[in-house]
Amino acid sequence: QVHVMESGGGLVQAGGSLTLSCVVSGSIIRGNAMGWYRQATGRMRELVARISPDGRTSTYEDSVKGRFTISRDDLKNMVYLQINNLNYEDTAVYYCRSFDGDSLSGGYWGQGTQVTVSS
Repeated sequence: QVHVMESGGGLVQAGGSLTLSCVVSGSIIRGNAMGWYRQATGRMRELVARISPDGRTSTYEDSVKGRFTISRDDLKNMVYLQINNLNYEDTAVYYCRSFDGDSLSGGYWGQGTQVTVSS
């Protein structure tokens, strides 16, 4: 059984930084793209960062470009999201997802970790 678990969320002041971590068990992430989504209260879940299976290509939602960095460690079966210069609009539940291969579908989801930014 595949299990995806996020950690690292919390309450942070605006302008601060966080690193979210995601560990996958029951399957290897090598060969699969990985992504971070977020869902704020009353809004749809959105993809904010995605990293290609080989780790060479990362894409970001426009509002987070320059502040978010996604990375992966296939030996540890982990994915990370470094978030800098947090603002109130970053408040959301952040979800990690493994995709099927180099796609934007399939895979597995974690349960999410809450990030709350205080002004």
